[in-house]
Amino acid sequence: GYVLPWGQMSFWGATVITNLFSAIPYIGQTLVEWAWGGFSVDNPTLTRFFALHFLLPFMIAGLTIIHLTFLHETGSNNPL
Repeated sequence: GYVLPWGQMSFWGATVITNLFSAIPYIGQTLVEWAWGGFSVDNPTLTRFFALHFLLPFMIAGLTIIHLTFLHETGSNNPL
C-alpha cells in the first residue's frame, strides 16, 4: 500500500523496493523491469501495484478455501 498514494515518497519507495529484486541472480533485472512495466518507475508501475493489491486478497482467499477443502477431505493427522 506504500506506493498507491503516488507521491514523492511513494515514487522513491517503489524505486528502492523494486530494485531489491535486482539482487536475485540471473532473473533480477528482468523481474525489476516486469514490476516497473518498462525501464523506470512510471504509470504502468502504479497500475501493476494497484492490480496486485486488488487481486491479492482474492488469491489468498481462494488458496485458503482450497487448503481447507483438502484438509477436510484428508483430515488432520497432527500427533499431539
